[in-house]
Amino acid sequence: MKLFQRYIIFNYLKNFFIIFLSLEFFYIGIDVLSNYTKFPDSANLQLLYVVFKTLDAVNYSVPLSIVFAMIVTKFSMIKSNELVTLYAIGITKKSVVKPLFLSAFSISLIYISLNFTSFAYSYEYSRNLLKYSTIATNSTSLFLKNNNEYIYFKKLDPIKKQASGIKIFRVKDNDLTRIISAKSAYFYNNSWVLKDAIIKTKPKVTSINDKGFTQVKQDIYVTLKDFRPKIIENIHKGEYNMSIIDTVDALSFFASQNINLDRVKTLLYSHLLFPLFAPLLVVILFYNLPISNRFFNMAFLSFVFIFTTLSTWGILFILTKLSSTSVIFPELGVILPISMLAFYALKLYYKEN
Repeated sequence: MKLFQRYIIFNYLKNFFIIFLSLEFFYIGIDVLSNYTKFPDSANLQLLYVVFKTLDAVNYSVPLSIVFAMIVTKFSMIKSNELVTLYAIGITKKSVVKPLFLSAFSISLIYISLNFTSFAYSYEYSRNLLKYSTIATNSTSLFLKNNNEYIYFKKLDPIKKQASGIKIFRVKDNDLTRIISAKSAYFYNNSWVLKDAIIKTKPKVTSINDKGFTQVKQDIYVTLKDFRPKIIENIHKGEYNMSIIDTVDALSFFASQNINLDRVKTLLYSHLLFPLFAPLLVVILFYNLPISNRFFNMAFLSFVFIFTTLSTWGILFILTKLSSTSVIFPELGVILPISMLAFYALKLYYKEN
């Protein structure tokens, strides 16, 4: 990497961290002032709330900081005539935008990788702390369908991976054939282990000599493979986020079910593709910024490009919400806009001779 590119990367990353920390402190400050009266009594829980809320703010501050850092970096180079000097000695726009894009893309990849972890549940944890003074809450009265089985959980603890009051109804040809019930169960080795399970079987009776109703008690009964507690909770609630791993598991698990998976698809596309709008917008805005401040008002142009960034982010955010509620297809609400931005960015990049 050439010296001027290392210089650009250094200035870009410096501006990124300054803007990122500023947005984080602003977001947390507003939230603390708004919800201070609702804080849990414990100082430890209050600190946990601030930590989780800080992590939640990353979802908003990172993409915006990526674009704003490019705008500040380029305006700084314009003001000091560094950009004109680089072009005057024969350095192309491609060579200047490349370190900016690679830096932005690397930050986006780090952000995407965070969504493979429990980082994705930071909003849920902060909400639970504010409302219930605990990180996770027990879900009650869950009723779900899995292939030919209807599953009921009286209470589910997704953190401890335990449940109570489980009943599994197996149906074949619209006829109830078996009921499996247990007072308690736990998730182990990708399956649910029911303790002291009672299995009631109702066979199909065609004559008086056929075997009738049977009831068997079993100390340990293993069932519901890959039916993860977090998948159960999030699919049932339908309002929180999921990590990429849990989202993929949910898609693969419910793929054969006749249920609407638009929200799960939108979550997956949003985690993997939505953050990429920032490095793409870096390229687009870079090519639309002038190289000198002689013929434009720098303050006004700064406002225009910041407004453009916020508007683009807002439109993509709205499309994501519309996709999540099945108003539009997730492919149209998430994949298509990002693909259009990528096409336009590539067009600007390769347009330069």
